[in-house]
Amino acid sequence: MTVRPAASGDAGAIAAIWYAGWRDGHLGHVPDALVAVRTEESFWTRAAERIADTTVAVVGEEVAGFVMVVGDEVEQVYVGSGHRGSGIAGTLLAEAERQVRAGGHAEAWLAVATGNARARRFYERSGWTDAGAFDYPAAVGETTLPVPCHRYVKQV
Repeated sequence: MTVRPAASGDAGAIAAIWYAGWRDGHLGHVPDALVAVRTEESFWTRAAERIADTTVAVVGEEVAGFVMVVGDEVEQVYVGSGHRGSGIAGTLLAEAERQVRAGGHAEAWLAVATGNARARRFYERSGWTDAGAFDYPAAVGETTLPVPCHRYVKQV
């Protein structure tokens, strides 16, 4: 496995992993209005726009997962379904923590949909602490939509 900054040619693979993973972890746990705007096409657009914030894990020639970091927030951590359980998520999360620390922050944070029990267990096993429930302002066009989440934090 290689971890490297994403390149524009990775956008399609990132979008496919993001779309499938988002649906796995969010359907039934987020407002229907958010599901309605998180179309397959929207992930392709967003992935292309977010290349500069993205780090990928590559196995062979295949993008197996990615992480997006902005400031002190670990915004997205996703691994393709065929690579789950392989340690890639832990490697990507450690890289995100390194990036937050390198950015001058002492604490990293991320949001997890309240009902996404698998992700919550993963972060807790990785040393992150549940700092409580809050509404994450998910961007929807020019506005935001509150999404019930838990804020996880970790000293980096």
